[in-house]
Amino acid sequence: MLKNLIAFATITSFAFFSTPVRADASSPKVETIRVPHGGVQPQIAFDRKGVLHLVYMLGDATHTDIFHVRSTDGGRTFSAPVRVNSQAGSAIAMGTVRGAQLAIGRDGWIHVAWLGSSTANPKAPGDMPPMLYSRSSDGGDHFEAQRNLIEQHPGLDGGGSIAADAKGNVYVAWHAPDHPGAGEQARRVWIAHSADDGATFDTERPAADSQTGACGCCGMQMFEASNGNLYALYRSADHVVHRDMTLLDLSPGSHVATVKDIAPMNASTCIMSTAAFAQSGKDVLAAWETSGQVFWSKIDAGKIEAFTATGRGNNRKHPTLAVNSNGQVLMAWTEDTSWNRGGSIAWQVFDANGNPVGSPGRARNLPVWGAPAAFARPNGTFVVIY
Repeated sequence: MLKNLIAFATITSFAFFSTPVRADASSPKVETIRVPHGGVQPQIAFDRKGVLHLVYMLGDATHTDIFHVRSTDGGRTFSAPVRVNSQAGSAIAMGTVRGAQLAIGRDGWIHVAWLGSSTANPKAPGDMPPMLYSRSSDGGDHFEAQRNLIEQHPGLDGGGSIAADAKGNVYVAWHAPDHPGAGEQARRVWIAHSADDGATFDTERPAADSQTGACGCCGMQMFEASNGNLYALYRSADHVVHRDMTLLDLSPGSHVATVKDIAPMNASTCIMSTAAFAQSGKDVLAAWETSGQVFWSKIDAGKIEAFTATGRGNNRKHPTLAVNSNGQVLMAWTEDTSWNRGGSIAWQVFDANGNPVGSPGRARNLPVWGAPAAFARPNGTFVVIY
């Protein structure tokens, strides 16, 4: 449903530092670029015309702002930034799991969702933090006033997510307990659905019947595949210690997802992890973290065969994926980070069968609360932005 995406963009450009990196002669070129204006937590989507749309966080990590920019030249220059959140300081960058997520839907509508900060309005029921949403119909020149989508199930901690398609469907998801104050075992994924490009949303409903719990301060990710399936990745918290990566698969027209445990992990504390998706031809790819290592796999096959980078870095987290025109896959991630401390980014290129191509690459000076995003240019070059 993502293949018919249209948007119009007018670029007012500025340039920034770019570093080409080549692991060896057999691997594609990988460039690293910095998020405009020193922002963090970039999220990327392309429209049908090939315009790159980027949202990022900038400001106080506890009361931050979200900005949108565009690029028509593969990330070499970007437009002047436009603030997405209508109330200043109504987003959260702290923790790297609560920031803005981006999707592009019918007629190029830009959809953004994020967890509201402690001062954000409107509130969720019970004066709780809201799951906020805004959209733009003009390619990102203006965004509507932010709205809260939680009607019945507040209790945000970790991240929410968003997906959209070319038929006007928009999905915003988050995890929260069945009732306020309940523990992680009672948390589940909730989805609010719009069939009119985000103009109105239904009351949230549970994404699945099974109740595996959800890791409270972990992020989650949704993805609308080209075959119309809606996927979500989140970390469970079954009996507190079973913090497995869990895949939800909502086929078109289905109201209850199938649930698949794709990466078992036992831990008694929150992992503060995020996940990622990408499309490679007809295949859907997913990436996640388990026990300090990052992995990716095709998920729409009967068997989950996980691939990872060579070697072992320090505390690998926050993976992202990109696929180039040759079917090669780049996975990028963070290393050496901790609470309120930046670190490095690293990446590995793989062939279509999951074999590493060349050695991992690395770039330092990842900002506090930073994480990478990645994309491929038409010539096969990968770009990692951080």
